[in-house]
Amino acid sequence: MSRPRIAVAGFQHETNTFSPVPTRYEDFEASGAWPALTKETDIFAVFHGLNIPLGGFIDAARDEWDLVPILWSNAEPGGYVAQDAFDRIAAMICDGIAEAGALDGIYLDLHGAMVTDDFEDGEGELLRRLRDVVGPDLPIAVSLDLHGNLTREFVELASVLAIYRTYPHVDMAATGARAKLLLAQLLASGQPFAKAFRQLDYLIPLQAQSTMREPGERLYGLLPGLEGSAVACIDLAFGFPPADIHHCGSSVVAFGTEQAAVDHAADEMLKALQESESEFHNPLIPANAAVRQAMEIAATAGKPVILADPQDNPGAGAIGDTTGLLKALVQEGAKQACLGMLWDPETASKAHEAGVGSSFTASIGNCVPQPNCGALDVQVRVEALSDGKFLFTGPMYGGTHADLGSMAVLLILDDNSEVRVVVGSHRAQNADQAIFRHIGIDPTQQKLVAVKSAVHFLADYQPIAEEVVFAEAPGANPCQLDLIPFKRLRPDVRLGPNGPVYSSAAE
Repeated sequence: MSRPRIAVAGFQHETNTFSPVPTRYEDFEASGAWPALTKETDIFAVFHGLNIPLGGFIDAARDEWDLVPILWSNAEPGGYVAQDAFDRIAAMICDGIAEAGALDGIYLDLHGAMVTDDFEDGEGELLRRLRDVVGPDLPIAVSLDLHGNLTREFVELASVLAIYRTYPHVDMAATGARAKLLLAQLLASGQPFAKAFRQLDYLIPLQAQSTMREPGERLYGLLPGLEGSAVACIDLAFGFPPADIHHCGSSVVAFGTEQAAVDHAADEMLKALQESESEFHNPLIPANAAVRQAMEIAATAGKPVILADPQDNPGAGAIGDTTGLLKALVQEGAKQACLGMLWDPETASKAHEAGVGSSFTASIGNCVPQPNCGALDVQVRVEALSDGKFLFTGPMYGGTHADLGSMAVLLILDDNSEVRVVVGSHRAQNADQAIFRHIGIDPTQQKLVAVKSAVHFLADYQPIAEEVVFAEAPGANPCQLDLIPFKRLRPDVRLGPNGPVYSSAAE
């Protein structure tokens, strides 16, 4: 019996429609915290063993199936994907699959929250174009990010979905492997799965979505128990709130052999979400108050206090260059404090020109001017330099080779504080201690460690933390959902748990 031939491809982007920086084709070509655009057989070498869905799928399938690698690309979360970039990469995938010869199935490593200049549902449009190539019946298994904003049309075009069940996303490779098992079930049966799709009627802010906190941990823990002989899988996508689209928000999907069974499983999960609404809360504290609280805790702590800056999290499409939390650290007289990574290619370049030990006047941050933001003008001393190439070691990124461009550690020269800031040249959230460690800062030896991240940092930083404090500072990842200026959201969705009801008439 011949081995199944399965084409594999990936196209990932999490689109923050409020970000002022558009996402271009060259952003998909470049490496950063993720691998660069990779084609054909190079995919096998690059993704083997990585905590990336495509890597998990390949490692689970390559001994049983003949895999036909097409292309994988990812760009750091940001603003709308330029239509020419989407069209170009989508064409590469569709043309590659068209030229692959006879196939038994397809696996796609997608995100679920891509928005292009022309399409609110980028993944749905990609699948529509792909169905035009392969027809309606070829099995297509898709893995998705937990933050997908899913549509009914997308679910109809896919044969089966597997969605991350952890945030921080430590199970990305495992989700790819789960997609392989689901595709194997489809190939063995020769019959399509029954499907169920449900949407929640309230939005959940990113900083409340962690599965290392409640109620996320409990809710995602319910999923395996809802699966059974007639329910092959059921998954929950918490959604990506900073996306001004009709279908923004949380959803439940279920697949299996019996329609009644998958409907029941989806309804049970939706019920659990509805009953948990009051358990979600917003932990943000204004930046200066957050720093004061962290300093008070650190005064008697044996471990560092971690300060998160979620509204300027590049991992959610923010720029990563705002200085609200950095200014608060200086203003409050923080000692043994560090912040990273702040995106500022110009300041990083000046630090490299000046050299270690040199001092200069820096205008830190505000590379892309935004409301209520501004640079921090200070004297700094260069303490360390890096080319930004290092190995991630934490649970989420571990094994991936970073390429963050020129980086520097700058000590802010201020008589009342001792604050170091790590600046870099390629946008990336700080979800891995290696961002500090590779350039000479040991986070465990600091009193305060500030990270530009919303939740992913918890996987690597919570184990070393005395406590975690979430600070509210300006940025392009708006976390106060009732203040987001939505214009396209569907009516009657609540803007946050127990929040006000959105109405398009309120524009």
